[in-house]
Amino acid sequence: MKKRLSVFFSMLLVLSMFLAACAGSKDNADDKGTDGGDKAADVPQELRVNINSEPPALHPGLASDATSGGVLLQTFEGLTRIGKDGKPENAMAEEITTSDDLKTYTFKLRDAKWSNGDPVTAEDFVYAWKWALDPANQSAYAYQLYYITNATKINAGEASVDTLGVKALDDKTLEVTLENATPYFLELTAFYTYYPVNHKVAEANPNWYTEAGADYVSNGPFKMTEWSHQDKIVLEKNDTYWDADTVKLTKVEMYMINDPNTELSMFDNGELDRAGSPFGTLPTDALPQLKDSGDLIVKPIAGTYWYKFNTENGPLKNKNIRKALAYAINRKAIVENITQGGQIPAMAAVPPSMFPENEQGYFSDNDVAKAKEFLATGLQELGLKDVSELPAITLSYNTSEAHQKIAQAVQDMWKKELGVEVTLDNAEWAVYIDKLHKGDFMVGRMGWLGDFNDPINFLELFREKNGGNNDTLWENAEFKKLLDDSQKETDADKRAQMLKDAEAIFMDEMPVAPIYFYTNVWVEKENLKDVVVSGLGDVQLKWAYFE
Repeated sequence: MKKRLSVFFSMLLVLSMFLAACAGSKDNADDKGTDGGDKAADVPQELRVNINSEPPALHPGLASDATSGGVLLQTFEGLTRIGKDGKPENAMAEEITTSDDLKTYTFKLRDAKWSNGDPVTAEDFVYAWKWALDPANQSAYAYQLYYITNATKINAGEASVDTLGVKALDDKTLEVTLENATPYFLELTAFYTYYPVNHKVAEANPNWYTEAGADYVSNGPFKMTEWSHQDKIVLEKNDTYWDADTVKLTKVEMYMINDPNTELSMFDNGELDRAGSPFGTLPTDALPQLKDSGDLIVKPIAGTYWYKFNTENGPLKNKNIRKALAYAINRKAIVENITQGGQIPAMAAVPPSMFPENEQGYFSDNDVAKAKEFLATGLQELGLKDVSELPAITLSYNTSEAHQKIAQAVQDMWKKELGVEVTLDNAEWAVYIDKLHKGDFMVGRMGWLGDFNDPINFLELFREKNGGNNDTLWENAEFKKLLDDSQKETDADKRAQMLKDAEAIFMDEMPVAPIYFYTNVWVEKENLKDVVVSGLGDVQLKWAYFE
């Protein structure tokens, strides 16, 4: 959302709405099963799904949302891939060795090719990572590379990209030096910000990633052969992929229909083979019936749906006003009456799959009495005599049925419980995410799906005020120090406590109001097999086939 800016994002919603970001994945060819290959032989291997909206960026170094990530996971591949078992396995890297201090990784690349026939080289990784870190390219996910020596300084414009701790020792050998030992680094190398880019193509055509065509080259299981903007994307099996024998699907059509009811109707009419998250969205009103019929598949994932506060916008500069708004939300009512997909009310930022105690969280759901106390304190600090003098709050969301229903419910809660006037504002995904990144909002819906399985992924978004996926403009020196110190701590229990302490600061300052922890909900054809949805909420089609 990565992720996991997963950006479930536009929209991985309903229940799993998200933003975002996301992680890559990998498995052995042995695990595909010979039965799947035999049964698939006489059945058309063409998959049709809906991805809701136009992907904002199909460049590994620019993508920061779940919609873009959902495409890139099929078309590109990193040094590692997260396998069916949720663990990183070798992908572009055939052999991986580490130094004794776990700060230097040497990756021996396998003989792999780009979709245009060019060999995948170590220089393609060097080029891609340096490009993402170059501040001129404004990569929102550049911070995912900060584990590499000098990456932070490079992205801040304080050092040359040539000082980055990555070297192509030869065409097939990549050496990476880290700032600190990072136990989850091989999960990071499966994430799309770490994907390679064909440097020859990119240097010849800087806009290679904006259209399907000869210059849109990729190294994953599929290649993009059509991109009809605002309409659909077509992927076809990449015959040059090193593990092409594992890939059974010959074609994937990805429609861009931002209407959950239409998506479900297309599935019912046989026009889609799969409906719902992570790719698309199911209508919330249909979920109870689908659940009762036994057709609905529900899977909890490591993701949090939240409202971000612009902490430099009017009354939201005041943390007690932010806390009043957060405490006054009835999350139980939202997940039971609107999303209806098994989501868990969230009173914390990090999902319970990482911190089990967060199922209870840092405060009580729908604590209106406490919310009124915070409101009174905040109004006094702002010099306002009562709530009638509080400027109206604008609550923004990207266009979708579920986001709209949640926003309307929260609007009513804030008005009824606190007397706060709320104006709703919505926009299509690409416009919406641009507004958030520019700080053009007061309260904005967003979600985060884990990019890798570690709590820091949910906290490091807010390390820097101007971080690519922060949007809240909040930062805190003590919070930042705890995150920095945690990356140097080798004792797992001490490190976990540092991250819990950081989250406690975050929840006291309340730059976001958590709403719920995500689930993915979907329906699919009975003969569609091995679509792999990870615990982080991303989806991979490498092993998928029709029986």
